[in-house]
Amino acid sequence: MAAASRPYDVLVLGEVLVEIQAGTALRATADGTDARISFSGDALNAAAAAAAAGARTALLAVVGDDELGGPLLRRAAELGIDVSHVHRAPRPNGAYLVGADTEGEREFVYWRTRSAGSTLSPAHTGAWRELLSGAGALITSGITGALSPSAREAVLDAARTVHAAGGHLTYDPNHRPRLTGRDGARELLARIAPMTGLLKTSCPADAVALVDTADPRAAAARYRALGARAVAVTCGSGRLLLDDGARVARFPVPPNPAPIDATGAGDCFTGTATARIVLGDTLARAVAHGVAAASLSVSGRGGTGCVPAFADTAALAATVRPGTEPGP
Repeated sequence: MAAASRPYDVLVLGEVLVEIQAGTALRATADGTDARISFSGDALNAAAAAAAAGARTALLAVVGDDELGGPLLRRAAELGIDVSHVHRAPRPNGAYLVGADTEGEREFVYWRTRSAGSTLSPAHTGAWRELLSGAGALITSGITGALSPSAREAVLDAARTVHAAGGHLTYDPNHRPRLTGRDGARELLARIAPMTGLLKTSCPADAVALVDTADPRAAAARYRALGARAVAVTCGSGRLLLDDGARVARFPVPPNPAPIDATGAGDCFTGTATARIVLGDTLARAVAHGVAAASLSVSGRGGTGCVPAFADTAALAATVRPGTEPGP
């Protein structure tokens, strides 16, 4: 479908979460610790980035009708995301607590049991069938597929619909051991990879769990062997590897001089790169835009604390010079 005639460039299928940010490491929290409430989740983060990158973007999700459901949807709309297709459910919204840890890793505590997001099902994707068939691209993730058995089937149903219609699918396995075991994550990956135009993943975290390697180049090759047409592997904060079947390229990630919080940086990459693919960039250029946006995004606190304007992303992307990844 021509860009001018399709209703949306990018659809994002997944879960939106209430984000509670603690000002200290969680191990050090005590009575009186200050906290800030915001909204995040990989779907919201990616959708915000896609919209900022110039794509007409809609969120496909189930949101609770608790006291935070309205503010959550208003925040998504403020970020340029169409929320008119979101379903509401008489359930609470999922939430997570994230703590700052000046000694290293961020810490997360999640509350998802019986959440609205976990009720996502093929009944919802069936209602969205026309939207999915007409979209330029769909973004979804292993997190969404791990929310519940019905959410897993919804992910597969949506992917099949977009793929059959000739649309682009971006998939991030985003393996979370607390949500799903390796076997379940691998089985979903094997089913969805052959429909995937861009698979975005991390190494070593995802790669060790899902394709048994801590080597980024080997991981990309194993994901492609499962059927993914192109694979982007984030390798820490400094570089990203792109394997499109013809070449394995290394993309340096521009350093952010004043990083605050890396929450959602990978989702920002995913949303930005997908948007730019659909809007006509070459894959390499779209990936350069993605790494630039991800770098800029860590200037804010929380998953949507800093969603970079595309003018800033494009200016930084112009400095990204990909090179050839050394062979094994």
